[in-house]
Amino acid sequence: MALHEHPHRHAGIRFGSRSGSAPAKHAVQADADASVLSTGLARSVALLRLLTAGVFLWAFFDKAFGWNYATPSEKGWVEGGSPTKGFLSGVSAGPMESTFHGWAGDAWVDWAFMLGLLGVGLGLAAGVALRLTAVAGTAMMALMWVAEWPPAKHLSDGSMSGSTNPLIDYHVLYAGILVALAAAHAGRTWGLGGTWERLPLVRDNRWLS
Repeated sequence: MALHEHPHRHAGIRFGSRSGSAPAKHAVQADADASVLSTGLARSVALLRLLTAGVFLWAFFDKAFGWNYATPSEKGWVEGGSPTKGFLSGVSAGPMESTFHGWAGDAWVDWAFMLGLLGVGLGLAAGVALRLTAVAGTAMMALMWVAEWPPAKHLSDGSMSGSTNPLIDYHVLYAGILVALAAAHAGRTWGLGGTWERLPLVRDNRWLS
C-alpha cells in the first residue's frame, strides 16, 4: 500500500508546483514585455517630438537669417526681407485669396508667423506647454492649408492646381502630430515635461501643460 501511495503523492506535489509557477512566470514575462513596450513607445513619441521641433525651428532660422535653402541670404528677415510676402502674395486659390494678398508683407503678419514658428519649435524641443503648442501649431497649419487650398482642382487663373490630396496634405498631418504629442504627454521623455507639469501654476491650470 505504501509503495502505491508514495508515487501518487509525489506526482501530485510536482503537478501542483508546475501549475502554480507557470501563471507567475507568465505574469512576470507579461509585465516585462509591457515595460519594454511602454519605454519603447515613450521614446518613439519623444523622437517624433524632437524631429517635429526640428522642422519648425529650421523654418524659423532659415527665414530669419537666410541660410540659402528656401530663403536666399539677402532676403532673410534680419536683412529686411519679409518671411510672408512671397508666400501670401502667391496665393492663387481659395476663399481667402484676396485677404492673404492684402496681408502679404505686413509687419504684424511677419511677426506673428515668425513668433509662431519659434514658439512651437521651442515648445516641442523642450517638451513643455504642449497643449498650447498644439493649439498654436494647428492654427498656423490651418491658415497655411487655406492659403494653399488643396481642394481646388484649378487655380484662379484657370490652370490646374496640381493638388495631390484635396483634404489631407502635410499641413493636416503636422496638425495631427502636434495634437497626438500633446495627448501623449510626449515631453516627459527626453524633455522637461515632467518638471513643467509639477509647477504650481501648471498644476492649477492644466491647459498650460
